[in-house]
Amino acid sequence: MYIFLKNRLKQVLYLDDFEVEAKKILPRPIFGYISNSAETGQSHRNNLSSFEDYVFLPTTLKDVSKRTAATELFGHTYAAPFGISPMGVSALSTYRGDIVLASGAAKENIPMIISGTSLIRFEDIVKVNPLAWFQAYLPGDDENIDALIERVKKANIKTIVLTADTSVLGSRENHVKSGFSTPLRPSFKLLWDGITHPRWAVGTFLKTIAFHGMPHFENSFAHRGAPILSKTVDRDFTYRDHLNWAHVERIRKSWNGNFVIKGILNVEDAKRAVELGVDGIIVSNHGGRQLDGAVSPLQVLADIVVACPSIPVMMDSGIRRGSDILKALSVGAKFVFIGRPFGFASAVGGEAGVQHASKILKTEISRNMALLGVNSLGEVKVGRNVLKKA
Repeated sequence: MYIFLKNRLKQVLYLDDFEVEAKKILPRPIFGYISNSAETGQSHRNNLSSFEDYVFLPTTLKDVSKRTAATELFGHTYAAPFGISPMGVSALSTYRGDIVLASGAAKENIPMIISGTSLIRFEDIVKVNPLAWFQAYLPGDDENIDALIERVKKANIKTIVLTADTSVLGSRENHVKSGFSTPLRPSFKLLWDGITHPRWAVGTFLKTIAFHGMPHFENSFAHRGAPILSKTVDRDFTYRDHLNWAHVERIRKSWNGNFVIKGILNVEDAKRAVELGVDGIIVSNHGGRQLDGAVSPLQVLADIVVACPSIPVMMDSGIRRGSDILKALSVGAKFVFIGRPFGFASAVGGEAGVQHASKILKTEISRNMALLGVNSLGEVKVGRNVLKKA
């Protein structure tokens, strides 16, 4: 088995290869959940292409033998300037998926953000990665918000990430087409998808049921949430449209750890977050999964960085290469996060897949730094791509 996995990972040369391999392994609904975007996919496509707006300005004949990509963030020095974005229901794509992601991240010394829609308790996840962050999808009332924050404190989590761009769920029409839904609805088609993907059916689904029972949403409240097959799942995740800046202020007053807001695309929102005392911002359009047609994070990153000089401004959405990471950093990001490719990597190779994905990016960053003639990330220079059509 180890030799088989090792040989499979040898075929994965860059992050997009993981998606190709994962499509062979995962049932169509599970693959679709990870890969799909909202409506026409315009925002998702623009996220990917936005990096073409910039080109590198290299320098030559420099001694680059001492180059390093190590980056300090919130008092910890990470091996590289990237981490793993929160991804919901990861335990459906690989056995104990969130633990796999957390453990792989810990071994690679990169941050990992636990999803609020994880099927594994964050108390269990932080056992393998005490530095893991937690992404909160706030409950719909103050009492449950306070209780969730208290639970996070007891778990000794140091960083909370509040996702701000989910007042309602984005379009799920593409999930419907691929057969994914919450709750999952048993059907002959779903059964057939499982049977025709035996590695997933046995190694992930049946193994999970046998050792851990029916998966529940574990991290949306202070208490256990609904099972993945429950009709109450939609109710648990749709009542957030009244949440506002007062809730940010409420959390800041009760939470003494690092407080990050994810989903900011507007300079005024960024300024407001800083005024309320947040410790960091993740510029994000949710990977194009929420509002189709929303601006790409890279396109507004520079303005938000200028507006918020006192805190680290990070970004996600559309990053697939080490060169993308370097461009984002040069535009002003302190750090970046990557979602889908790590979800596919865990499905393909488990923890080894997560580590392989991390190593690919680290290698690309180091190689590109050498070719750019720089020893530190702050030396990377980019210019506008004047040849790209508007």
